[in-house]
Amino acid sequence: MRLIPAFLSSILLLQTAFAEGSRPNILLIVSDDQGYADAGFQGSRDIVTPHLDQLAAKGIRFTNGYVTHAFCSPSRAGLMTGRYQQRFGHERNVYYDPADRREGLPTTEILLPAHLKSAGYTTGWIGKWHLGAAPEFVPRQRGFADTFGFIGGGHRYRDWKVNPAAEYFVPIERNGRPVELQGHLTTVLGNEAAVFVRKHTEKPWFLYLAFNAPHNPHEPTDERLARFTGITDPLRRKYAAQISLMDDAIGETLAAVHTSGQDDRTLVFFFSDNGGPPAQISGADNAPLRGAKGSVYEGGFRVPFLIAWPGSLAAGAVENRPVSAIDVFATALGVAGVAMPTDRKYDSVDLMPFLTGENSGVPHERLFWRSGAQWAIREGDWKLVRHRGQPDALYHLTQDIGETKDLARAQPAVAARLAAALAAWNKELIDPVFLGLEGHNAAAKKAPRKPTP
Repeated sequence: MRLIPAFLSSILLLQTAFAEGSRPNILLIVSDDQGYADAGFQGSRDIVTPHLDQLAAKGIRFTNGYVTHAFCSPSRAGLMTGRYQQRFGHERNVYYDPADRREGLPTTEILLPAHLKSAGYTTGWIGKWHLGAAPEFVPRQRGFADTFGFIGGGHRYRDWKVNPAAEYFVPIERNGRPVELQGHLTTVLGNEAAVFVRKHTEKPWFLYLAFNAPHNPHEPTDERLARFTGITDPLRRKYAAQISLMDDAIGETLAAVHTSGQDDRTLVFFFSDNGGPPAQISGADNAPLRGAKGSVYEGGFRVPFLIAWPGSLAAGAVENRPVSAIDVFATALGVAGVAMPTDRKYDSVDLMPFLTGENSGVPHERLFWRSGAQWAIREGDWKLVRHRGQPDALYHLTQDIGETKDLARAQPAVAARLAAALAAWNKELIDPVFLGLEGHNAAAKKAPRKPTP
């Protein structure tokens, strides 16, 4: 459904809050490589997520919630900047190298936490970064005052031996200094988030809680794995246990919000950074969508997506209009009372007028994606998919969510209109500004081998 119940009272509540100068906390929770179907509120029967389900019951579930890219680092770059990441050349997964001054989100971009910090918010980052490892790229240099996590694109969850040179084995750092950990990393991240929430009760805060779960490698605790003996596929069983641990960590964080009396003044976002990888790689399930992580079909970037703000947004609502993680930027600035910057082109839309019913239109006329030789555009119910060297394919997503029937020949005018819009958008973008993981791997393969002594 499109209408949000009791939207008039929601508008009045928001107006009252701003009139009194009360700005909400902003809690941004991002999972990693979670499949579209892999949460209770998404209809999963084998993966139990009671805390996320409770969040959905308190807020709005989006059936057409997207991210701006089909894999990790570019998706996070769009999220943090409010801009399509191809506008500044961040189209590849950052290669982990603390000495590489190019491999990272360009420092010409001003990130969301920097804007909020300037407006008086306490800013915190916990978890995964994956936006550059050189000193100028790390969270403390991009607007986060309190930091805890790892700088690379992934990490082991338990029983690892620290190796600063190996991305998945680097030490976990608090405000730039290594710390020793006990317990499962996902649980630790949830505990850290709860401490942050309880610590900051006097002034508004922004917390970016970025889990690496359920990204590979799957290393759940034995106790949690034992809860999913009903899943026969051993890979999916581990994956389910990883999500369950993450759900508990989210529950720990939300419980801290509640017990510290901050429910009604905390705006919560939750979504995955991209679609789940193919089932044979991770155990994820993107049904009923076509494709997976890395693809410009729906399974690559349509994700589980929630927004909740008790007392200010409707509870238990379902929203079908397409929205994007890129909209966190404008929405967060809007509720914080911070004007959108005008120094460059932004693609983010403030969702609040749409969620309260003040604006009955659609947040985006079109959404776009580009990943190397793959492109896609969505306009209303229509979606055009392009793979370089192949004819464009056109799908009607409401009638064919699985993108099984190509309508390009049957609807040539629609296909031509979307192709023209995609070409116009593409002209606004630039080429990638760093090699990325794939480029470094390709260069390594081409490098001549040193002779054996």
